[in-house]
Amino acid sequence: MQQDILINWSPQETRVAVVETGAVQELHVERTLERGLVGNVYLGKVARVLPGMQSAFIDIGLERAAFLHVADLMSSVTARHADTTNGDAPPPVPIEKQVFEGQSLLVQVIKDPIGTKGARLSNQISIAGRLLVFLPQDQHIGVSQKIPLEQREALRARLQTLAEEGVGAGQTGGFILRTNGEDATEAELRDDIAYLRKTWARIKEASTRLPPKSLLHQDLNLLQRVLRDLVSEATQTIRIDSQEQFRLLQQFGQEFMPAAAQKLQLYKGERPIFDLFNIDGEVARALGRRVDLKSGGYLIIDQTEALTTIDVNTGGFVGARNFDDTIFKTNLEAAGAIARQLRLRNLGGIIIADFIDMLREEHQEAVLNEFRKELARDRVKTMVSGFSALGLVEMTRKRTRESLAHMLCEPCPVCEGKGSVKTARTVTYDILREILREARQFNPREFRIIASPHVIDVLLDEESQHLAGLSDFIGKPISLHSEAAMAQEQYDIVLL
Repeated sequence: MQQDILINWSPQETRVAVVETGAVQELHVERTLERGLVGNVYLGKVARVLPGMQSAFIDIGLERAAFLHVADLMSSVTARHADTTNGDAPPPVPIEKQVFEGQSLLVQVIKDPIGTKGARLSNQISIAGRLLVFLPQDQHIGVSQKIPLEQREALRARLQTLAEEGVGAGQTGGFILRTNGEDATEAELRDDIAYLRKTWARIKEASTRLPPKSLLHQDLNLLQRVLRDLVSEATQTIRIDSQEQFRLLQQFGQEFMPAAAQKLQLYKGERPIFDLFNIDGEVARALGRRVDLKSGGYLIIDQTEALTTIDVNTGGFVGARNFDDTIFKTNLEAAGAIARQLRLRNLGGIIIADFIDMLREEHQEAVLNEFRKELARDRVKTMVSGFSALGLVEMTRKRTRESLAHMLCEPCPVCEGKGSVKTARTVTYDILREILREARQFNPREFRIIASPHVIDVLLDEESQHLAGLSDFIGKPISLHSEAAMAQEQYDIVLL
């Protein structure tokens, strides 16, 4: 399958679209101001040692000093690993005996600064690759716990062999196989090992050359991750619309991923690069609930905290010979559309697809096979069950990053994410009840209702009789004030 990657770069934002057979399948967004520090490696300078807290403050060139606990020092990590084999835990070495003020220390950010707190650091360096995590100060060969137990030993032995190629025993550095490396080929693992070792060599070289408080290594930005993570054999071209970034990406690619760098092209067209495949329009549609199918059917996608539900409807599709065939064809088309929407919206966790009920088992099997075939194109790990007793298909998709909706949107300040607000009449009755409650507790000269224009209109028109009746009942005048800035559910009752 032919794949093209389009990159739209601007100083404030980088957007990457993966296009297959003329339709956008994935969208990746990275904003400059929202980029964190986690993964960055610094040559820090110990500013202060606090024996009472068994911690040290490290100056890494940021506004606030970063925080390093004794448990995150490499010596403590090594001691913990030894404990598991020997059984006897030696007492931890106090931090004041390990670091001193003014000392230069190689550190990595493990937690971003929050509020008044500085960044949290570790002295154990780990470098993430596409399939592996490299631990240059360790000799441990590990496999992700999410991979089934029966496969781990074989994968560990295979990784051990690859790690020892070309280097002396005991000099390999440690590697952890990530979940998405479960089905990787030996060639892919070799490429990842070579990339990670080259990166570590650059960090070590920079640590001898640069002064303290210098940034030695930054986790790859989105442009670089395109070459590392997104490029495959199916990729035909990688087009980018910035000349400067094209040059920088070429340099990076030639050093670390020469095969991917050959596919780079500079886009010089007059139209914006995302207009080539109407990607902005696709993004706008991907933020909505409804997805129209070509046949006339449609999907309704609801993303909640616990899971994502997808409902399939026939809509206006009546093109088949009979009702069964209509349902079957709609479900077949929906299977491909759902797989695409999961990638485009980057939906993860538990997903439940409610296909239209099919009576024939062969139809169910065909739809399920089509769904699995479409999901096989997804680089993110997925698991799909068969049709349940209620006709639902349950599946999971590994969470890799925030979904598109969470990245680009925020909960509505009016409905607070519920998707609905109280009717104007409901709010009106809430106000009348509140006035009655207040009248029993207080004795003001007058009550003033401040509410949205729509609610005030209801009080003046449809509910004017009830308002007048309440005013007579409590024996106090009730005045109205319209406030355009208020949402429909908002109101205030002022006692004058």
